[in-house]
Amino acid sequence: MKQAFSKVITTATLLGAVVLAACEAPPPESVQRGYRGTGMEALYDPDQLDALVAANTVPDSLPAVPAVGPKASDVYQNVQVLGDLTLGEFTRLMAAMTEWVSPEEGCNYCHVPGEGFEQDTLYTKKVARVMIEMTQNANQNWDSHVGGAGLTCYTCHRGNNIPDATWTTAVAPAHAARIGVTMQNIASENAVSTSLPMDPFSPYLLGAESIRSAGTTALPEGDGRSVKDTESIYSLMMHFSDALGVNCTHCHNSRAFNDWAQSSPARERAWHGIRMVREMNNEYIEQTADWLPAHRTGPLGDPLKVNCETCHQGAYKPLLGANMVADYPNLARLTQTEPAVEAPDSAAPMAAPAEEENGAP
Repeated sequence: MKQAFSKVITTATLLGAVVLAACEAPPPESVQRGYRGTGMEALYDPDQLDALVAANTVPDSLPAVPAVGPKASDVYQNVQVLGDLTLGEFTRLMAAMTEWVSPEEGCNYCHVPGEGFEQDTLYTKKVARVMIEMTQNANQNWDSHVGGAGLTCYTCHRGNNIPDATWTTAVAPAHAARIGVTMQNIASENAVSTSLPMDPFSPYLLGAESIRSAGTTALPEGDGRSVKDTESIYSLMMHFSDALGVNCTHCHNSRAFNDWAQSSPARERAWHGIRMVREMNNEYIEQTADWLPAHRTGPLGDPLKVNCETCHQGAYKPLLGANMVADYPNLARLTQTEPAVEAPDSAAPMAAPAEEENGAP
């Protein structure tokens, strides 16, 4: 009897140790995010802060160059974007982008070796043009979200050809149709492994469905929103929380989630961010669909799109607020677009090299 009781105690102790091993050791670091006494605080595990800082350290900037000399479009052929940069500025930005996006492949990620740089043979070169314009547009027209730090290619790519966090239109597993609500109760990174709908992005970060379901009366009135709508919105909120490494009170006052007057300024910044991401996906990324090979699309053939995690990657501000745009002002505004020029025949004598937007000289 005593031996059996001892085994039970030992088993319980081991189970308790396993459970506690998954807990964060107190005390956490806390940062006040809203009004005092409302619990609007951000909590951070001290053991994870060093890793967070290391993951968001920016690379050294290339030495600045004077904005003097001939324009890139006057020297090189088929420069459809960034043509109004000087030759020095253009070369510097191409070198930086190569390190940000294709450090291993170098220029060959966008250009075929031995072929003129002006050729548009590779899809990556054509996509790079669109991505440059998307970045410049975000910095110029979405200061309400990115103001104070801005975006560069490194914000999302961080040395990778494709950012670590992207999404495509979700396809439910074959067995899902018979388990609960379709696209729900399925382990999914999109919904942070909750039982919530597994595609919180298509309706809200590609489509423009309303992200609001809180009632204002004791009993439902009018058409209202369904429970399914609410669950989808909660799924999106889980993504926000996970992508930024924060909890609900980063934006909301938990005593009145729907009240803007009692919310933190981060909620207004997020409102603009949602609309910025929609524009990125619809006006820029979607237009690359015809150029992409199958391995760079989702199961339904749509391009890899962006969400909050694409830039934030677990930090409440991308790169913890580091302002890389200050060192690369050419990405801070939309540059004058040059008209498209048909590239010369690759069989013809090679003209002067024409570096493009995602390659280095």
